[in-house]
Amino acid sequence: MAGKQRPLLDGSEPARVAQPLNLAVSRQIPVQACIACILSLSGWIRCILAHAEKLLIARIRARAAPRRGVATGIGDDCAILQVPAGHQMLVTTDFSLEGVHFRREWHPPESVGHRCLTRGLSDIAAMGGIPVAAFLSLALPQTLPQTWVDQFVKGLLKLADNFDVSLAGGDIAQSPGGVLADIVVVGSVPKEKAIQRSGACAGDRVYVTGSLGGAAATLKLLFAGQKLRPADFPRHFHPIPRIEAGRFLLEKGLASAMIDLSDGLSTDLGHICEESRVGAEIHGPAIPCASIGKPAREVDLQFALNGGDDYELLFTARPGKRVPSRIAGLPITQIGHITRDKHVVLVNQNGVTSELRPKGWEHFKQ
Repeated sequence: MAGKQRPLLDGSEPARVAQPLNLAVSRQIPVQACIACILSLSGWIRCILAHAEKLLIARIRARAAPRRGVATGIGDDCAILQVPAGHQMLVTTDFSLEGVHFRREWHPPESVGHRCLTRGLSDIAAMGGIPVAAFLSLALPQTLPQTWVDQFVKGLLKLADNFDVSLAGGDIAQSPGGVLADIVVVGSVPKEKAIQRSGACAGDRVYVTGSLGGAAATLKLLFAGQKLRPADFPRHFHPIPRIEAGRFLLEKGLASAMIDLSDGLSTDLGHICEESRVGAEIHGPAIPCASIGKPAREVDLQFALNGGDDYELLFTARPGKRVPSRIAGLPITQIGHITRDKHVVLVNQNGVTSELRPKGWEHFKQ
């Protein structure tokens, strides 16, 4: 799995909130009495706050009741999942780290929870799969307000509801620093039908869903110190995983290879080309650049090429396939084609060709 999301900080310490936990009661309880041990996988939350344990468990379980494909969720030693006959299981995992993927002073907790689950759901979409269950592990600093946790879970579960996904388990522990969240998403796909990165062939057309660059352009505004209303910049604060589009492409047999655009077009296209042992020619003017803010402004091409966090789908299709101009309400744009030459090149508006180097996000890259 490729690394996800461009980091938000340049070596500075994660922001911390120095205030007591809010237990939603009329008195404050000492921190030493509130912080609990590591939670069991089965219960997801056995105790964030010792004195609020039963209330918190009841609140989570009421919202996270098992759905389709989950025989047993929160409350036992393991979740029990049911894979449909003739299907294979898909499993993906992704971190969301404070100071790397989000800042508390920039991102509301509801947005952080939404974005956390989006990362896993987008991987399932990229395989043409159906998401079934999610497992969330959290490490939380002892000074984190209870309201932050409540809103984080609210944002995650709201998105889970939209895609009929169960929160079926997880883990929680105390963090010595910032917030750390790991999401595991389990899905299914018809046997031998998953759309992988390795199926592209010379002559295939290259397509993207939606528009690109909106999330990264928003991030630049945040770095510049602008205060933004999340509702005006949904591409960054509330990205939507393209589950329906991925399923359509699989069911109709249209995509020969596919990946979700989490690290940037230049980087993620490189992953397809590497796994398929091919190259690609991309036409810059054809790339659909997103518009952000109010009034809406189209972002620069460089954000669309290298920005990441778009969670659109990049896929290839054989020349004889008739790819619709819209799928699941999303515009579909052909932006190039696959070549035998194992180089990825960009053709500009003047017809000049240059190498398209991967400049999206990669962890540990100097």
